[in-house]
Amino acid sequence: MDVVVVESPAKAKTINKYLGRNYTVLASFGHVRDLPAKDGSVRPDDDFAMSWEVDGPSSKRLSDIAKAVKDADSLILATDPDREGEAISWHVLEVLKQKRALKDKPVRRVVFNAITKQSVLDAMANPRDIDAPLVDAYLARRALDYLVGFTLSPVLWRKLPGSRSAGRVQSVALRLVSDREVEIEKFVRQEYWQIAALLATPRGDGFEARLAAFEGKRLQKLDISSQSQADDIRAMLEGATFKALSVEARPTKRNPAPPFTTSTLQQAASSRLGFSATRTMQIAQRLYEGVDIGGETAGLITYMRTDGVQMAPEALSAARDAIGKEFGPNYLPEKPRHYSTKAKNAQEAHEAIRPTDFFRTPASVRQYLDPDQARLYEMIWKRAIASQMQPAEIERTTVEIEAVNGARTAGLRAVGSVVRFDGFIAAYTDQKEDDAEDEENRRLPEIRAGEPLKREKIDVTQHTTEPPPRYTEATLIKKMEELGIGRPSTYTAILKTLEDREYVTIDKRRLIPQAKGRLLSAFLESFFEKYVEYDFTASLEEQLDEISDGKLDYKDVLRAFWRDFSAAIENTRDLRISEVLDALNEDLAPLLFPARADGSNPRACPKCGTGTLSLRLGKSGGFIGCSNYPECTYTRQFGAEGAESENEGPKALGKDPYTGEEITLRSGRFGPYVQRGDGKEAKRSSLPKGWTPDSIDHEKALALLSLPRDVGQHPESGKMISAGLGRYGPFILHDGKYANVESIEDVFTIGINRAVSVLAEKAARGPGARGSAPAALKTLGDHPDGGPITVRDGRYGPYVNHGKVNATLPKGKDPMSVTLEEGIQLINERAAKTGGGKKPARAKTAAEKKPAVTKKAPAAKKKAAAAKKKS
Repeated sequence: MDVVVVESPAKAKTINKYLGRNYTVLASFGHVRDLPAKDGSVRPDDDFAMSWEVDGPSSKRLSDIAKAVKDADSLILATDPDREGEAISWHVLEVLKQKRALKDKPVRRVVFNAITKQSVLDAMANPRDIDAPLVDAYLARRALDYLVGFTLSPVLWRKLPGSRSAGRVQSVALRLVSDREVEIEKFVRQEYWQIAALLATPRGDGFEARLAAFEGKRLQKLDISSQSQADDIRAMLEGATFKALSVEARPTKRNPAPPFTTSTLQQAASSRLGFSATRTMQIAQRLYEGVDIGGETAGLITYMRTDGVQMAPEALSAARDAIGKEFGPNYLPEKPRHYSTKAKNAQEAHEAIRPTDFFRTPASVRQYLDPDQARLYEMIWKRAIASQMQPAEIERTTVEIEAVNGARTAGLRAVGSVVRFDGFIAAYTDQKEDDAEDEENRRLPEIRAGEPLKREKIDVTQHTTEPPPRYTEATLIKKMEELGIGRPSTYTAILKTLEDREYVTIDKRRLIPQAKGRLLSAFLESFFEKYVEYDFTASLEEQLDEISDGKLDYKDVLRAFWRDFSAAIENTRDLRISEVLDALNEDLAPLLFPARADGSNPRACPKCGTGTLSLRLGKSGGFIGCSNYPECTYTRQFGAEGAESENEGPKALGKDPYTGEEITLRSGRFGPYVQRGDGKEAKRSSLPKGWTPDSIDHEKALALLSLPRDVGQHPESGKMISAGLGRYGPFILHDGKYANVESIEDVFTIGINRAVSVLAEKAARGPGARGSAPAALKTLGDHPDGGPITVRDGRYGPYVNHGKVNATLPKGKDPMSVTLEEGIQLINERAAKTGGGKKPARAKTAAEKKPAVTKKAPAAKKKAAAAKKKS
């Protein structure tokens, strides 16, 4: 009996069916070891030695694997065919060696690019050793990421309060997003006009021609820059005679694109299907690992993390057979098409993403897939099949036209195309080709050179240049690929990190850098410019690829990097925060100090008139403050869209009907708030989550300032129950004990009966419990350790639950689409972060935050008094 180790339980189940009873297939559930998140995990002074840590859930998996191996004849490592898969196999092997579970048993490494019976059996027949250079490349990448994160992040905490951390590749991706925002902010719009003539042939057939030259000068896009210039040209054309000077019909061919790589799949899924990069990879993973097709479980696509564009010879043959059957012999070229990758060193899994069986057409498998799976599979199938089809044959016709009005002349051009043979277009076209479809299919009527043309109408349209668009996930991945930054297995993780750390937000699929992201990017560009340069990062990626090819020693790369990087860190030791602020004030001036409508100095304080506005840094991040602080208390926040409107002072909302004091809406360093009265005794209340300054009126402000609200006396204790808004949200309070309520509206509306019930439910759950456990939306199945995994909808969003472990779902993830495998992975990751499945640490309530009131001993009183006197 042989033990086979794969990564996911779904894959294990499928492969076990293929291999039969003589094999035991076990899942590692992804990575089994990682560098502990603490100092000393990578030690440059010890020749870059690394300390690895096995988390709690992985420890049990490895124990199960070790136990099975002790009774087995051999070990077969069958993790994914990329750098990460090779690393997982290496980690499993190292742990088993430490456990002395192998003894003299043979160890083999097998890889398969598709989960089909034939692919798996072929792989088993062609084993190899673990690829040491590929593992070295993984070790180098992991060490570099650790050294940057754990060395640079403490610098940020000291010099740029409010920043969380900086990653090696994530910081460069953040720079791309931030630089694009700067381009947009600096962009100056220009107006321009375009002119077209609607003409007719002597036979009465109409068509459109665009102005291309005027008075002997060829026109560029922005050459007609005023209304008067456009009106002059229109008047000339309206009195002109038109004649066709030449007609040229030129046949062209359009060739198909290669099959998908990871990045092109993510780009196409974004533009055509509206999927995020994360969603695309989740669906592709499911299609790769296997779907039940009429009682048979089979992977529908090849491995989905790849930068290769070629297909295996047997796949080319199958594709050609499918083309002949589905489209006919006219669509089949004489010989297969071969593509070469544009990536500088295409590694990872070398074959493109394609169907495992081209005769499994989208229509034939649709009934076995959910809608999103079906749409993605159809796109992959069509792109792969189109890549081996005949080119499209298109006839492009260009007509040059002369307009004459006295001594003045103009040149116009009409262009039309017609598809003579659709070729691969019958299967698939790119989005950009779809967008150009109207132009490509615009037929021109018969036009003869030298014949006069009749003017029907002159159209003049005004336009404005547009700034470059913000990146989408797809276009950012494309840009990173062009620059050589990141690799197929890292794109999604990079984007997720930027969003999770709130450096960017995604709005209408566009990436918008947030204030803390802009600050971090500007800081790194000012003081660590080399390490966020695109060329430097791409060069380091090339070195990692050379390590995987066995051309470089990974420790040599680490030594060279660490020598320069540690010196750069040392150079910031004496860096003052004032120097940081001066650099950021200059680099981020358009964001921090936007131009004012009256043309006055945007850095002049609008409150005191004599102070200068500057960036200030606090524990919660950056804000704008006055140089005359504390005499002038002017502050305001800033955001990714630019600075908030200048706070010329508090906004009056009305008077309190009981005290007669003014109620105002204000903006402080921690955000907007309402205030009653002035001075130190004034009462204040921050706006609750979901309430915007624009929505605050006199009634809402009064309601906030009236908190806490007395709900009524508890029927058992006779003590008052109150409702209020605290640091951790809305709550009710009775006899010193807090219980959370669902929303701020509950604070204003909750009655005595409901309040008593909420307090009783909290008490029944025992000390430390917060809120009621929401009902399960969906039960995914049992965790391998036992017990169900459920999907629930909590106060802070949907999450998966297993026992005492809760794991929040990724932003944008549909709770009803979560699979058991995804749930297990989220639970395991969460358990690992909180100590191998121990109960996660919880935030203290407001009551728990209050320090205990104790009487000082006489000695302590004297010591405190002396200290006060000294100060």
